[in-house]
Amino acid sequence: MNCPYCSHTSTRVLDSRDAGGSIRRRRACEDCGKRFTTHERLEQSFLPQVVKKDGTRQTFDPEKLRFGFALACRKRPVSTEALELAAEQVVQKVLAESDREVHSTRLGELVLEALLELDRVAYLRFASVYQELASPEEFLEILNPLIGDRK
Repeated sequence: MNCPYCSHTSTRVLDSRDAGGSIRRRRACEDCGKRFTTHERLEQSFLPQVVKKDGTRQTFDPEKLRFGFALACRKRPVSTEALELAAEQVVQKVLAESDREVHSTRLGELVLEALLELDRVAYLRFASVYQELASPEEFLEILNPLIGDRK
């Protein structure tokens, strides 16, 4: 960090605080002694791009993922803590598995795996939308393994 007053390259951090989305650091120049404040924010470029079914790309958004979990678990007996933990585990898997890109199909698979462990009804809700089920027969295909074949 260069001093904004004398451009010296050596500064020391006097105080660091969370500033809600950034870190506020109070610094002092080791050459001229003047103090200044910096705000550090994590660069979003580390997030992978989600490759959608139509080939378009958009930056992976953990909040959008959390919203999807919350929507699938709406009015279900799933605690907020369990919901957050499941969503965070998926986010961590996405970040660990993908350097630059993640396909939406892989993202959907990770969410389905997490929802299956969390709540089977939430799993069915998400699966029916994600897999674009068009008939009761298709719905039965994902339902039967959950309840066991009754034939």
